[in-house]
This record gives sequence, structure tokens and C-alpha cells, in this order.
Amino acid sequence: QVQCMLQDVGSNIATPLSSAREAHRKRTSFSEKPVLELEQWIDSYSEQLPPLRAFILPSGGRSSAALHFSRAVCRRAERCVVPLVQAGEADPNVAKYLNRLSDYLFVLARYAAMKEGKEEKIYIKPEP
Repeated sequence: QVQCMLQDVGSNIATPLSSAREAHRKRTSFSEKPVLELEQWIDSYSEQLPPLRAFILPSGGRSSAALHFSRAVCRRAERCVVPLVQAGEADPNVAKYLNRLSDYLFVLARYAAMKEGKEEKIYIKPEP
């Protein structure tokens, strides 16, 4: 489902709102529904996790590390999309979706670590 939504994200970005024909804008519009669905998924998995009491580093085993990496890629994509939204060329829900997706991937990384019995590494600020 996420892969399908990412395809829709790409369609919206590839169809500049200022120059696309109405039919194309309509076909590539991006609603708030997927954003709300991600928020429900985040809540569902978060309820099963211990609360965060410190910053954690990407860790927790292979599955968790892959999800942390995916989250970093998602954040990078979000940073690229924000200027397009600010310029009025992409739907604001696209940036919201990428933002929530990165949060979802973070929660999934924590969940994977927990399920696999792997320890998450806590960030410790180095002494100056």
C-alpha cells in the first residue's frame, strides 16, 4: 500500500499545478486520507512499544537498521518536496505524507527491534 502511495506522490510531483491541464491535476491529486491512515498505523504500533525516554541511534538489528535507513531516505525526499509545495507546484498533502511516512518507518524500526529482541542504542552526548 505504501508503494502505491509513493507512486501517487511521484505522479503529483511530476504534474506541476501551475502548468498542468485540469484533467491531469485531477488524476494526480493527492488527498489527506493516506496521511490520516499512516497516523492510525503509527498510533497502533506505538501503543505496543515502550515510551521513548531518550534519543535512539539507528540500531536494533538488520530489519530495524533497514527501516531506519528507509526513514532517512524518506526524510531526504521530504526536504526535496517542501520547496515544490511552497511554490504551489505540488499538493501539501504530498509533503505531509512523506513526513508521516518517515515517522511510521521510525516506529516500525523500533517495533522490529522489539520483536527481534534486539537492543536499541541510546544516544549519549559526548563530553566536550
